[in-house]
Amino acid sequence: VQLVESGGGLVQAGGSLRLTCAASGSIFSIKAMGWYRQAPGKERELVAAISSGGSSYYADSVKGRFTISRDNAKNTLFLQMRSLKPEDTAMYYCALGGDYYSDYDPFSPFAFGSWGQGTQVTVSS
Repeated sequence: VQLVESGGGLVQAGGSLRLTCAASGSIFSIKAMGWYRQAPGKERELVAAISSGGSSYYADSVKGRFTISRDNAKNTLFLQMRSLKPEDTAMYYCALGGDYYSDYDPFSPFAFGSWGQGTQVTVSS
């Protein structure tokens, strides 16, 4: 499966962006998907996950501001980001759920196995 992110850019604090991830292949609809981010000098972190059935999960740092969604008919994953903060600045990657993904522990380090190339989000203060 190939994952291609888009929609990043430069935005002022308080603004919004919508990230899109286009996935190739026929397994998209049966896999969990996630959005990771990695800021310079920091570890990559999972910010949102969505199961194949549409259940969503969020890191505390983005809860209430970010919304993950998916369109299985179009093999597309979205991340709507609102009330952006400078600390949201990072490269954002979409990821495909692996064999060890579980809704009981969507933030497990073993949950996701494939990532795209990323799209840069920069939030200015």
